[in-house]
Parts: sequence; structure tokens; C-alpha cells
Amino acid sequence: MYGLLRPLLFALDPERAHALGLGGLDLLRRTGLGGLLGQPPAPLPTRAFGLTFPNPVGLAAGLDKNGAHVDALLALGFGFVEVGTVTPRPQPGNPRPRLFRLPQAQALINRMGFNNDGVDALVRNVARAQRRGGLLGINIGKNKDTPNDEAALDYLHCLRKVYPLADYVTVNISSPNTAGLRELQEEQALRRLVAILREEQERLAARHGRRVPVLVKIAPDLSDSDIDAAGRVLGDLQVDGVIATNTTTARPGIGGLRHADQAGGLSGAPLMGKSTAVLRMLRTRLPEQIPLVGVGGILHGADAATKQTAGAVLVQLYTGLVYRGPALVGECVEALRRRKEAPSRGLVPNA
Repeated sequence: MYGLLRPLLFALDPERAHALGLGGLDLLRRTGLGGLLGQPPAPLPTRAFGLTFPNPVGLAAGLDKNGAHVDALLALGFGFVEVGTVTPRPQPGNPRPRLFRLPQAQALINRMGFNNDGVDALVRNVARAQRRGGLLGINIGKNKDTPNDEAALDYLHCLRKVYPLADYVTVNISSPNTAGLRELQEEQALRRLVAILREEQERLAARHGRRVPVLVKIAPDLSDSDIDAAGRVLGDLQVDGVIATNTTTARPGIGGLRHADQAGGLSGAPLMGKSTAVLRMLRTRLPEQIPLVGVGGILHGADAATKQTAGAVLVQLYTGLVYRGPALVGECVEALRRRKEAPSRGLVPNA
């Protein structure tokens, strides 16, 4: 069915198509017609961060910034859905147009800028969700006008608000679309921020009687020395997991394509090599007990298997869903199932 709908959606402005697509998913779920988009994959239980995921294929943050479509997205067969990025206060994001398709490269460029309705609105939305069939991650950030030396206050505010509802929380310090945000990945700034959040995580765990994992999402544009430093910090502070990676400001292999010169973060097929290289490097620099989530450039089931071979336990989709539709979810689950069942080929079964 998505093959029929995609030309219609691609004829629209990308943001308009985005909103219509999410609305359509909600309508199909409410009317019991979700099966038209395909059947969810068979379970492939996967352990990470002390949680059991129904399968290791998730939706990356950014598609559902306000947590308003959780049930419809879980119905597509994802083992987990990550909503956000959410900030303490509502903000409109960057001026439009701010989302661009590059279909020849199966890529997107976005400079959305954490547009969202604020953490209180997200909490209300998530509280209403039934959340059947998968786990929920909530991705948190800082407001655009919050200086970096006060950023921890924004992250603390969001962490406290979402903690009771989240299965895990992701700290986003790697979007290229909020000025100065990536400076929080520098070694000393990273150590300070993550230490503050880890302390609060333990206080919240005692208060709520459950420990919610906190992950950190990093950029694909770090130098080797920056990755070394990030590995030291995140290992020393014993974060629960790391997501590699966000979008890139580089433009690998898309020179000359329409929109290639637009500012913003590039996602989709051209990001696959760069994000996987960072994932592989992080796996060699982090303690084995810190799981990695691989995201960036997954357009086929084989791409998901490549991420696991590079060290990921879980994988996430975003741009691949735009180009391939819901069938990609099951394709990736089945590719990872085959990988798990084929240790004789020298592959390491999924933990």
C-alpha cells in the first residue's frame, strides 16, 4: 500500500506530507485498518539496558516530536519507538522551509531546530497512549535560548518530567540544528552534563522505585580524538547506553543534487558509512556492558545487520521509513533474525 501512497506524499511539501502521514496512521489504527500497511514481524526478543525489547528494530527520535502518535507507530511493528526531541518550553524551531528530500540519494536534509510543544504537552500525550506491543524512549534536549552553561537545568527539567513515563530516556547533545548544542560533546562539558544527569537518575530511581536507563546520542562528525574522549567519559560515568549517530553536516556523495547545499543535518543512505564507522569505533572504546544503538542510513535489512556486526544491539530507522515504508521494519527484523540464527558464518549472535 505504501508504494501507492508514496508518490502522493512526495508530491507534497515534506512537512505537510509528514503531518498527513502521521494523521493517516492514526486513522488506520482507530478504524482497525492498520493491517493494510502489513503485518507486524514475529517477535525477536532482545535484551539491552536491563529491558527486554520485543524486537531490536526501533523508530528514531524526530518523527513524533510531541509523543502524539505512539500507538499508531508501535502498530507498525517496531520493538520500540523514541519520541522527541522535547524541550522544557515550547518552541517553533527554525523558519520554513526546513526539510528537504533528495530522492536520488534516498536522503533527507533537515534543520528543524527542536520544534515541539514543550515537555508538559508531550507528557500529556504519552500518558494517554496505550503503548501496546513495544517500549517507549523519550529524547530530551535544551531550548534554543538556553546558554550552554545552563543547559543542564533544561535537561534536568525534562528528565524529571518524563522519567515516570519513559522506558528509557535519551540525552540529545548532537543535533546540528541548535546553535552551539554540539559543544556539549566536548570532553569537559560532556563529563559535567552527564555526571549531573547520572546523579539525578539515581535520585529519581530511589524516588520512583524503578531505574529508567539514560542513553546519550552522539554526532557522526566527531574526530577520532573526540570519539576517544567520549568513550572515556561515557565509560567512566557508566551510562546505560549510547546511540550512534545523529545526522551529519557533511555531504558525502550528494554533490550536485538538488538541495544538497541546504544547511542542516543529512540523513539516509549517504550517512550509512559515516555513522557505522563511528559506531564501530565506539564499540572498541566503551566497556562491553554499555550497549550501543545503531542508527543512520538503514534502507535495507542488510544495513541493519551491518550495524549489528559493527557493535549495535539495537537499531533505529527514520529516513528509511520515509523511502521504504513500514515494510522496512519487518525486513530489518528478519535480517537480524537470520543473523542471530547463523553463528556458523562467524557472526556473533545477538545478546
